[in-house]
Amino acid sequence: MIDLGPLHFLRPAWLLALLVLPVAAWWLRHRAARGDDWQRAIDPHLLPHLLEPGTGTRRRGVAVAAALAFAVATIALAGPAWRQTDAPAWQAREPLVVAVDLSSATLAADLAPTRLAQLRARLTRLLQTHRDGPIALVAFADDAFTVAPLTDDAANVALFVDALEPSVMPVDGQSPARAIAWSRRLIERGGFAHGRIVLITDHADAQARRAAADARAAGDVVSAIGLGSPAGANVRTPGGGVVGVALDERSLRALADAGGGDYARLSLTGADDAVFASAATRGAGAGRGRDGGRTWADEGARLLPLVVLLALIVLVRRPRIAAAVLVFALLPRPSLAADLWLRPDQRAHRAVDRGIEQYRRGDYAGAAATFARADTADAHYDRGNALAKAGKLEDAVSAYDEALKRAPGMPDAVANRRAVLAALKRREGGRDGQQGNKGDASKSSQQSRNCAPGDANCQTKPQTPRQPQTGKASQPSQAQPPKPADASKQAQADAAQRARMQKAIRDAQAKAAKSATARMTPAQRERRLSDDAALMRVPDEPGNLLREKFRLEYERRQMGGSPP
Repeated sequence: MIDLGPLHFLRPAWLLALLVLPVAAWWLRHRAARGDDWQRAIDPHLLPHLLEPGTGTRRRGVAVAAALAFAVATIALAGPAWRQTDAPAWQAREPLVVAVDLSSATLAADLAPTRLAQLRARLTRLLQTHRDGPIALVAFADDAFTVAPLTDDAANVALFVDALEPSVMPVDGQSPARAIAWSRRLIERGGFAHGRIVLITDHADAQARRAAADARAAGDVVSAIGLGSPAGANVRTPGGGVVGVALDERSLRALADAGGGDYARLSLTGADDAVFASAATRGAGAGRGRDGGRTWADEGARLLPLVVLLALIVLVRRPRIAAAVLVFALLPRPSLAADLWLRPDQRAHRAVDRGIEQYRRGDYAGAAATFARADTADAHYDRGNALAKAGKLEDAVSAYDEALKRAPGMPDAVANRRAVLAALKRREGGRDGQQGNKGDASKSSQQSRNCAPGDANCQTKPQTPRQPQTGKASQPSQAQPPKPADASKQAQADAAQRARMQKAIRDAQAKAAKSATARMTPAQRERRLSDDAALMRVPDEPGNLLREKFRLEYERRQMGGSPP
């Protein structure tokens, strides 16, 4: 970057193109000198009849305009800048797992009104401002449990903040070591090599410090936030006893040192923000705040109107150059040219994306045509769905067959193909019934009146007898408009057809789920039924959901399930 006081050039290498101007000026001067030879060889009184007047002046004007346009365009490409703007902050993708203490100690009132209230307020503020990557929430007492796994949607995690209280934990106590181990497992399950763990509690024992050191050796960073005050307070335990709890900052600092992280006391004013922020984000914002710093704004686009004006002066005088510019403007756009270099799988992916957008807009025919450009199992399955929505059931079956050729046993394709075949058979049966009753209009009308909309065995689309035409409507080129009664019957028939299609799809999906259940072992089936029954008894409230979820997980661990 070239610094000329208030003026900067972000891409100064483009300024080397200005060296073309002296060369062009020398060539034009040499060409003009050749024109002077005519003046020396021809008598002056004959020159007005042989040379076009004003030609040299016009040429010099066009040359000057072209040179100015070239110079201004070159300066624009060099990136002139004379003001600074805020640069967006770099966002880290390092995962963050926040492990909060939900033991009975959080009911202590050494932080007004209680530690728990202060903890909820701090978590709410964190989830509203967190932008440094995926975040997860872990609650621990004597054991650790997942409140929310790693997710980029911090608002989804915030749904459970108000439900955090000691009563949701199946067992009381404090085991920060288990919280660290469970947080590391969440990071591994999320597919990350390493991450950050922030422990919010009032003390850490030797076992917790060893767990933090192990996490640091694995590439994770463990930090700590102190919950409470050194003065402490008394709190009643679930067993009815009264114990004193206090903040032990020395042990938490030792835990943070062992985990390679930071320590701070819980603060609602943002004094502990550095503990939650990643090291990359803290380094990027050092000395420049959290805005990511300032950068020079490229103002080259402001010169384009002047370039266009000078170019118009040149094009008016040079029709050949104008034609060349027009041809260049009509060339394919760069995005279309870039498509030529796409791999087949990339073209298929783009076709599927366009087809999905058309499907969502209700353009099923267009979506089917777009899906046909991708020769993958998913694309053929999506094409079958679009064709079924468009009413082309035979083509839909063929599309599902193509999907099954490329992915044998695809459950969704098998279920939808079975449903479409059932609907196709019913539709063909309805057509046969209509052909058999074509000559009996009264019988067909009576059958239509007796059909219920949801009856799959009843023909709801009778053949409508042709009405006699009189007057102007009797002309051969005009058709009799349908009567309101016929339109109502047609609407009822369409509704019944849609109901039968939906019922067939539900039956096919239920059959597929039943077959999947049949493949389970007795132990797996019993566990699934037990979990489903337990969850059915849970009211739709986050606190009760967490309580039952933690209880089931704790019982499974006690019976020899996966340990934290």
